[in-house]
Amino acid sequence: QVQLVESGGGLVQAGGSLRLSCAASGRTFSSAIMGWFRQAPGKEREFVAASWTGGITRYADYADFVKGRFAVSRGNAKNTVNLQMNSLKPEDTAVYYCAATSPGRSNSRRTEAYDYWGQGTQVTVSS
Repeated sequence: QVQLVESGGGLVQAGGSLRLSCAASGRTFSSAIMGWFRQAPGKEREFVAASWTGGITRYADYADFVKGRFAVSRGNAKNTVNLQMNSLKPEDTAVYYCAATSPGRSNSRRTEAYDYWGQGTQVTVSS
């Protein structure tokens, strides 16, 4: 059974930092895309960042609203994905979800492209 478990959410003041981590189990995700989405109250779930490996090259994709502030990374075992969030803003407040595709998928920002999801972790940024 595949499980994705997030950790690291919490309450932080505007301008602060948080680091989210996600550990996947139940299968190997080394050739899969692992990423982060978020959902604020009353809004649709939206893409935040994703990480994948092509050969020996690591790739990352970011939503425009987090470029320069957030950084996504994979653990050495490739079954973990982290999201370093800096310069947080109140509008970053949301439930953040870790997600993973089946192996071999192409990069996508659509929720439909991801097959596995974590339970979510709350990030609250106070002004």
